[in-house]
Amino acid sequence: MATFKKGILGGFSGKVGTVVGARWRGKNIMRSLPQRGDYTPTELQLQQREKFRTVIRFLTPIQNIVGRFFGSEQGDKSPFNLATGYHLTEAVTPDGDGYVMDYLKVLISRGDLRGLNDESITADANQELSLSWTDNSGQGNAGATDQLVVVVYSPVSKLYQQFIPAGVRSDASASLSLPAYYSGLEVQVWATFITADENLAATSSYLGAVTVS
Repeated sequence: MATFKKGILGGFSGKVGTVVGARWRGKNIMRSLPQRGDYTPTELQLQQREKFRTVIRFLTPIQNIVGRFFGSEQGDKSPFNLATGYHLTEAVTPDGDGYVMDYLKVLISRGDLRGLNDESITADANQELSLSWTDNSGQGNAGATDQLVVVVYSPVSKLYQQFIPAGVRSDASASLSLPAYYSGLEVQVWATFITADENLAATSSYLGAVTVS
């Protein structure tokens, strides 16, 4: 520990580089940062780290969607930060010694645009998925040219397919072609709408699980 009367900017408090400044018994003091010794995380900390890893592994491949359409920045929190926080608290669940995503609660977007209405999905031949919904253009802020965004995810293979756009709201249906290697795989599907200028998004809908033919 060292004392000083006049630093470059006078006395200071807090960490600067590798030293810490403080006021002690009327004197300005500096001391080096303590060396970190052996540290064993608690069970709760280990669990939290595993939850975080689970969420980040799931969201990172679709960061181009959740990082743009998961609300607006809040202070220093980006849309991707907001998406991470939401999924950590709402959409991850224990599974044996680890964690898995709760697909029903997963959101790929969040916003005030009107979302899908009466949506459904079915598997057709040759790795095709058929998505349908009710055209609600003109209801509230729903526009006919709002773009449909779809994410298809295979939990077994950890593969994603993204469709941006897959159609527009007024279409009321869309056909999604998947690669041949999806044949026989069960996939999870989410869909949402974004405005044509991509400035506003809906809160996404979970369409459920379907086995690709």
